[in-house]
Amino acid sequence: MLCKECKVINGMAKILIVEDVPDNAELVRRIMSARGYEVIHAVDAEAGLRTAVSQVPDLIILDLGLPDHDGLTLAGWLRAEPMLGKVPIIAYTAWPPETARHMAETYGCDGFIGKPIVNVKEFVEKIESFLKKQER
Repeated sequence: MLCKECKVINGMAKILIVEDVPDNAELVRRIMSARGYEVIHAVDAEAGLRTAVSQVPDLIILDLGLPDHDGLTLAGWLRAEPMLGKVPIIAYTAWPPETARHMAETYGCDGFIGKPIVNVKEFVEKIESFLKKQER
């Protein structure tokens, strides 16, 4: 079910996942698509930046361990783009929670979500909470 309070563009909020592991990206796509969200995917930092600028998503889920540049560098690039200034960036990482929280805050991410996804309901609730904040 689509979050009724979340921004809706053309019938659905758009989520960009920047993730180099196909299974991780596919899992997020399936979970969020089943709830009415449009999910677009980029496999590395450079593709993530190009996609974010060209498609301007409502939220970005960002793997921190990308093959070309680390996700935290990409977060800085994304924050430097005026059109993306209010788009929530969520670090998606297997790092320990305290490390992830610190790194996400340091690099301008709005929060983090741990890998692997073990509770789908909690994952969706976290994503939707960031979408709701973005609308304020």
